[in-house]
Amino acid sequence: QVQLVESGGDLVQPGGTLRLSCTSSKNNFIYYKMAWYRQAPGKQRELDASISSGGVTKYGDSVKGRFRISRDNAKNTVSLLMNSLQPEDTGLYFCNSYPPTFEWGQGTQVTVSS
Repeated sequence: QVQLVESGGDLVQPGGTLRLSCTSSKNNFIYYKMAWYRQAPGKQRELDASISSGGVTKYGDSVKGRFRISRDNAKNTVSLLMNSLQPEDTGLYFCNSYPPTFEWGQGTQVTVSS
């Protein structure tokens, strides 16, 4: 069973930057398209960004131009660089494959507030 561990969330002011990381316990990570998902308070989990095994990226409209997803297949990690953070970005962030295949991790909390 693949275990995903997310980290890097924090409380940050509007306009700030965070970098989230996700580590997989399995070394078959390379075969999967991976993604970051956000669950805002009281809302369903939604896709923010995805990256194919070859590095092709896609972004949701709300984060396009501000977030950047990347991966290091050798280290079984996927990252999300979040720039120009806004209060609407607040939520619990998860990584998983796209579509989601693995058991969800605990997520990492991002709070954007002054």
